[in-house]
Amino acid sequence: MLTTVPFVLTAALLAPAAPATTDPVRTVAQEAVSAGATGVQIRSVRDGHFRTVTAGVSELDSRKPLSPTGRFRIGSTTKSFVATVTMQLVAEHRLGLDTPVERYLPGLLPHGNEITVRMLLQHTSGLYNYLRTISLAGTDLEKVRYQHFSPEQLVAVATAQPLDFPPGSKYSYSNTNYTVLGMLIERTTGHAWGDEVAKRILRPLGMHDTTVPGDRTRIPGRHAHGYQEMNGKLVDVSELNPSVAGAAGEIISTTADLDKFVEALATGRLVPPALLGQMTTPRSAIDEYGLGLQTRTTPCGIPVFGHTGGIPGYGTVAFTSADGKRRVEASLTLGRGPDNDTFYALIDKAICA
Repeated sequence: MLTTVPFVLTAALLAPAAPATTDPVRTVAQEAVSAGATGVQIRSVRDGHFRTVTAGVSELDSRKPLSPTGRFRIGSTTKSFVATVTMQLVAEHRLGLDTPVERYLPGLLPHGNEITVRMLLQHTSGLYNYLRTISLAGTDLEKVRYQHFSPEQLVAVATAQPLDFPPGSKYSYSNTNYTVLGMLIERTTGHAWGDEVAKRILRPLGMHDTTVPGDRTRIPGRHAHGYQEMNGKLVDVSELNPSVAGAAGEIISTTADLDKFVEALATGRLVPPALLGQMTTPRSAIDEYGLGLQTRTTPCGIPVFGHTGGIPGYGTVAFTSADGKRRVEASLTLGRGPDNDTFYALIDKAICA
């Protein structure tokens, strides 16, 4: 996920499983609100039939319910879009997975001859995560909330620090990897990464409610408000300049649009099967991250892939079974939580329901 917003583990997540007669998707939505989310909207799909569930409110101090079609910031779920475009360029023989970044972006990275495109995609480059310096947690957000950041600035923050480990030796989630991938897409195509996402994914799939906002601070159209705790109070952080996230977490979308995306991925409409297989294969048995996609085996034994996302005020889930027949997308507008376990409980209950 993009940010390190503090989460709270609550007893609701540790409660015994709900009785079989209850609705597990609605139950997990209510549990998320009990765990600190202001509101939750969930879209779940099975065998072509979808349903939507909401819980909580769209704005504090109101009784206004969430719209199941409202927009939200998807945070690091953006990475799966950037990874998809990257893999399309690999399929077109315009990028090589095991080619050093130095060949495409000479002089950008001090260890550019050792760091490959594959390492960026799977977070094994060792690049320092710039968000360890540019903090978005708590009151730190107010220092940078409306500030413009260029990709070059973000990479410079990261490369001012030593590598966390030798390239390729370990896994460690770093938003810097996807900032560099965005720059790679631009260098290779001659177009900004967001324009390539729109050209290759959004327009072909009819994702009309999905945008790459750049420096635009407002979420367009109907949307729930997101909050962050600052000095013991919940502050509305729905408006911010998402350039601090960029190719690592900038996109705004809806659950219906995200469903179009993960279904198209699973059914081979975006990436050739051999390359999708690499995207959904973790580096090792203990990792859950492939090339731009997180993988998970649910309690009912159904393997899924997709991506979670976090950016101040918002948390996102977008996962599909390998055959595309079971899918779940959700937005949690955050208050004082919830814990990451809520995201995984949501995936598991929606897929296995």
